[in-house]
Amino acid sequence: MLQRIAIICNYKLIPERVGGMDYFFWNFDKKCKENNIHIDWFFPNNSNHGDYSNMTIYSSETKKIENNFLVYYTSNEKEYSHIITHFVELCTPFFYKIKKIANTKVIAVDHNPRPLNGYTFKKKINKRLKGFLFSRYIDVFVGVSNYTVNAILADFGSHLRSKTHTIYNGVILDSILVRDMRNDVKPSFLVASHLRESKGIQDLIEAVYSLPQHIKNEIKITIYGDGPYKEQLIQKNKRYALENCFIFMGSKSNLNEIFYQYDYMLQPTHMECFSLSILESLAANVPVITTDVGGNTEVITNEGNGYIFEAKDIKALAVILEDIYLGNKKISTNTRELIVNSFSLPKMVENHFKLLTEGIY
Repeated sequence: MLQRIAIICNYKLIPERVGGMDYFFWNFDKKCKENNIHIDWFFPNNSNHGDYSNMTIYSSETKKIENNFLVYYTSNEKEYSHIITHFVELCTPFFYKIKKIANTKVIAVDHNPRPLNGYTFKKKINKRLKGFLFSRYIDVFVGVSNYTVNAILADFGSHLRSKTHTIYNGVILDSILVRDMRNDVKPSFLVASHLRESKGIQDLIEAVYSLPQHIKNEIKITIYGDGPYKEQLIQKNKRYALENCFIFMGSKSNLNEIFYQYDYMLQPTHMECFSLSILESLAANVPVITTDVGGNTEVITNEGNGYIFEAKDIKALAVILEDIYLGNKKISTNTRELIVNSFSLPKMVENHFKLLTEGIY
């Protein structure tokens, strides 16, 4: 008998930005079809790039994604065994409305980073109240890192522990080109990030500005990504006369074929949940220099497969950069092995699939 589920993803489909979540959606849809499970996908927009052309997608440019699903469901009255959300705010009246109209299991996957300094007191109270009112309408909470699971419990209440689980993100290894060797002196660096203030790339510019002049004359850092903070970063770069140090490349859909061209990845982020770009970089055998936020420390071991520094500590970042550039520090290990063993896309897909077939309610 054909089983039908709905997945509601507040994730815009952009052909120029194909990342780890796109590969997860494609592979999860394929896995479900192979097991006679049909998925109705609800995204903010539609697209035919990649395997989206083979998926059943319902979108609306005018309605919020939650409202679009509710309107669709009440009009069509399909029977869903499971309703899953990604990138949707947790513990809102939306989940109560689902349970009111559908006899279904609800799984909420949390990908959302938390602010570096935490929420305001008012917001903390508001979240705890939402947890009290609406958490009962979610059967399973999934965090993409242990950090995220702990954040869910802190936000909405420790009483949710028994129905909250970690499923790590994973990457598709076969498509990632692998670096054979690294330059121990004068290495190359890349940044792969959405360009917004919370990603901390302004700190990286400050750190490079504080380096000795002979390093500034030579160091090259290529930035892949786009976003609302791009112009501010470009202007800061110009003010500090670092145009020769930073190269802004915009968004690329084939980053899996680009990571291996560099020796190290930089991610000076102020807030993170569990970064797929970190996993992809490590899978390309490219160590990562990043901050101690979110789930970063669950995958990066300081001086093992990268370097960890405190978020916003520009001086610490500058020291790491100088030491690596001069060859005083280096990562010699193969960083791909950890990803192969613990953070592959097939493992991620299988663990999410088990939520449907084995049940942990």
